[in-house]
Amino acid sequence: MGWLWAIIVGFVLGVIAKAVIPGRQHSPLWLTTIFGMLGAIVGNAVARAAGVASTSGIDWTRHLFQLIAAIIIVFLGDMAYMALWGRRKQQQRRA
Repeated sequence: MGWLWAIIVGFVLGVIAKAVIPGRQHSPLWLTTIFGMLGAIVGNAVARAAGVASTSGIDWTRHLFQLIAAIIIVFLGDMAYMALWGRRKQQQRRA
């Protein structure tokens, strides 16, 4: 059940991050979900280092750290995706 929640949270964080970032992102949805999962992991680590990993009630600060990490990772990951695969796909479309 843990993997299912990780995929759901990664999907939600990735989609929100894509919506926040201006412009169009070209990475596929499965990769955005992985970026969101990585954002959740990094955000949890930052929250733990800041001392807000577990509080009573809803951990809004931890969720904010997760979202910020997901935004950064989706942005950088999309840039890397376009640098590696974007030009190849554009050349294939032209041919």
